[in-house]
Amino acid sequence: MAALVEFETLPGLFSALVDHHDDDVTALQYKDKKSKRWEQISWSALRDRVNALAAFLHDSGVRKGDRVALLTENRPEWAIVDLACQNIGAINVSLYTSLPASQVAYIIKDSAARVFFVSTSIQQRKAEEIFDACTDLESVITMTTPRKELPEFVSTWTDAEARGAELWPALAEEVGRVTDLIKPDDVAALIYTSGTTGTPKGVMLTHENFCTNAQSALGLVPFNPGDHHLSFLPLCHSFERTAGYTAVLAAGGKISYAESIDTVNRNLLEVSPTVMISVPRLFERVFNAVQKSAKEGSAIQQRVFGWAVSAGKRFAETKKRKGSAGPLLSLQNNLAQRLVFGKLHEKLGGNLRFAVSGGAALPKDIGEFFEAAGILLIEGYGLTETAPVLTVNPMGGPRYGTVGHVIPGVTIGIQRLSDLKIVAQLSGEDYPSNLTSEEGEIVARGPNIMKGYWNNEQATKECIDDDGWYHTGDVGRFVDGYVQITDRIKHMIVSKGGKNIYPGPIEDSFKSINWIDQLLVVGEGREFLTALVVPAMEELERFASDEGIGTNGESDLLQHEQVLSLFEKEFKSYSRKAASQEKIRRFRLIAEPFTIDNGMLTPTLKPRRKQIETHYADLIDEMYAGVV
Repeated sequence: MAALVEFETLPGLFSALVDHHDDDVTALQYKDKKSKRWEQISWSALRDRVNALAAFLHDSGVRKGDRVALLTENRPEWAIVDLACQNIGAINVSLYTSLPASQVAYIIKDSAARVFFVSTSIQQRKAEEIFDACTDLESVITMTTPRKELPEFVSTWTDAEARGAELWPALAEEVGRVTDLIKPDDVAALIYTSGTTGTPKGVMLTHENFCTNAQSALGLVPFNPGDHHLSFLPLCHSFERTAGYTAVLAAGGKISYAESIDTVNRNLLEVSPTVMISVPRLFERVFNAVQKSAKEGSAIQQRVFGWAVSAGKRFAETKKRKGSAGPLLSLQNNLAQRLVFGKLHEKLGGNLRFAVSGGAALPKDIGEFFEAAGILLIEGYGLTETAPVLTVNPMGGPRYGTVGHVIPGVTIGIQRLSDLKIVAQLSGEDYPSNLTSEEGEIVARGPNIMKGYWNNEQATKECIDDDGWYHTGDVGRFVDGYVQITDRIKHMIVSKGGKNIYPGPIEDSFKSINWIDQLLVVGEGREFLTALVVPAMEELERFASDEGIGTNGESDLLQHEQVLSLFEKEFKSYSRKAASQEKIRRFRLIAEPFTIDNGMLTPTLKPRRKQIETHYADLIDEMYAGVV
């Protein structure tokens, strides 16, 4: 599905969409905290609110190229601030709400933001704490109702919007002239990397980056004018910003904002979205919950479940190969969907056409399960620096275990690690293709590649070479024209024997095991691989209850012989099929999950490997004790 309108810049897109839609068509929807009802914002109301805030910012002295920061959850105000910024040429600097005040201060100072929008009282306190240290910061706008007298530099969202509405008639022509001067190459947003290693860097993404990426993605992912998206991934992440915001609106869809990440399950039932955009973690949890429910059923129910999954997989595979399935297979699939998978569809709102997964690798077996259940999962791949989409699995022929085809306008190359030679490349216009290549670093060129890192020319030169290739740091290859990712180069483990091992695929193979919540493979410079395992405690406690295991708390449970034996069997099962250097010889169970709050996960839920290994250094050394 192509975009509804033509556009080269984000304000151009917004203006064209406003003109295209009738005034009463809903653009955004949110749940009012007081009434508990879903409230709608029409395109005409959105236009007026964006104009008001643009007038307020312009009157406050914000000019083209100035930075405006946002520290807020997904909500209509985020879109209003962003669109107002784009209309006056300001640069959106969005931050994760999970960041501590110290990291917020770093980004505000590094970006030299002039105005800072915050949502809740918690985020407001961070802004007040860091204000004096951020010399370029002039004002803070809070979206929460103040419970006490505000500092002089803090004003309310309500006042800002009201003031802007008063100013707009007088400033409309002046702001319009500014909007007309915005060019595709102008920077629209700074998105700071989550910093798995080193200091976060500000990625400069232009109007062209966002606009061409959304247009190319829409050529492969059919968002339609009638589509409805429930937004819950952070909008400061490029995946949600491009796919769940720019592309959805450009296709004519409607966006509802989840109340929070914790209410997604309830909100899905309330708004019944037609499309879902998420990271693999959500799909993994749904998969594990369904598997657990099936295992708890009677022997007959377990056999029916197994039959339904098998029938669904056969139907999907036959349809991909032949274009259609025979009457018997279609009948079996319809029966499987009705008898077994109906409840799963209901939990996802009952109206889902397809789902898009990105931000991390989707385990192959989970993709295949959802496809069997009648829910098409489309996996894509990209990075913040690529705005972000580079590849997408085709709707008619997704191949799980790969990240799909190169999107139009983009070229992907495979650079051999040994001699840095480009050994294979494909562009989005080269399909159909059956190209298969050797493994190497994935490099990319196209109009979606970032302008560079903010105030960091050296880092820019290190990742964009003289030929314009952006070096992703990911290892992969082409398989029959599909791109397959191995892992990050910086995650590669070099064993004591000199073997190169990528831990990502190993860790992914354990994600569908009910007993395991999180797992990190360890082995740099060591004789063999080991693993740190965060168990799924609810599952473990249920197992203990079923087996009559009596313990004195969580710590005692994790040391119990039967529990350790349970995990030992899983690792032995994996190791029997693994290459010698990839076998996991020892493991330790740990009670504390890897989280954003304890610094072991990035805001995008990726493990901070060095921090985890440092924190558990004694436990890791214990696993290698006695090894000569």
